[in-house]
Amino acid sequence: MSYPADAILVLVDVTPTGDAAPSTAALLGAAAQIGTPVALVAAPAGTAQAAVDAAGSAGAAVVLTADADATALTVPLVDALQAADALVRPDAILVSNSIAGRDAAGRFAARAERALLVDAIGVSRDDEGIVAHHSVYGGAYLTDSAATFGAPVITVRQGAIDARAEAQQAQVEELSVTASGAAAASVGAIEAVEATSSRPDLRGAARVVSGGRGLASKEKFVLVEQLADALGAAVGASRAAVDAGYIPQSHQVGQTGVSVSPQLYIALGISGAIQHRAGMQTAKTIVAINKDGEAPIFDVADFGIVGDLFTVVPQVIEALEARKK
Repeated sequence: MSYPADAILVLVDVTPTGDAAPSTAALLGAAAQIGTPVALVAAPAGTAQAAVDAAGSAGAAVVLTADADATALTVPLVDALQAADALVRPDAILVSNSIAGRDAAGRFAARAERALLVDAIGVSRDDEGIVAHHSVYGGAYLTDSAATFGAPVITVRQGAIDARAEAQQAQVEELSVTASGAAAASVGAIEAVEATSSRPDLRGAARVVSGGRGLASKEKFVLVEQLADALGAAVGASRAAVDAGYIPQSHQVGQTGVSVSPQLYIALGISGAIQHRAGMQTAKTIVAINKDGEAPIFDVADFGIVGDLFTVVPQVIEALEARKK
């Protein structure tokens, strides 16, 4: 079959259960802004029908499926990307900036001798081709990058893209992949761990409430969780709060933690060191509550409240609960 002249190849992250990762809709939405989305679902044969269906629902015009060995780490994904790239000849390859996505993107770019544009918060097309947009140096600058030749490989920050593509009746095609034989680490047994939580995952969440050193103790950090629950938000934290033992490191937002780009980010008792701002500055709306009116967090906040968070936050929660009645 022939493929669109403006095809954008999207690698779909597939979970161990065969579902498409939450990043899929944003990746295909970004692809639709600059061309025609063509999705690649690489997983053991017959295990990822849910991911194939999700790719079509999220806007893929074509879904390529590839039988990928789940016992080998990353290399089967790169082999599938190489085969899809040769077949489709896309204008760009979009990959989630997840751990697995970054690994696959870097390996493929090196193998195919392509430009690698990492952690993009947006993409566009100009007269010369595809452009990736980035927030760099702790969010101090917005920069653009592009490839001088060849289709660029772009990793896209989770939660950064608002655009969504219209659902399609996707044409599904099985992709023939020749194994490269490249050395690959072996994947051991995967055991699902069920965690019961009504809160969304931090990475990719639309709303995030984060707490910092100003919460003063692990017991008082519950105030962050209460506000998050009232808003249906994920819970984050500054490095200072994590180092103090208020909350596990998996909730850390910042340069050495998770980068988030939610619609709403609320910072409670966070001074706003550049390392923290690097992980949340691209949020659409930032609200800061801090008793120090000179705290750097107010430099990036859209709305700021100078006051004792232990007085302010309970009032906010009370107002939110009253609106639900």
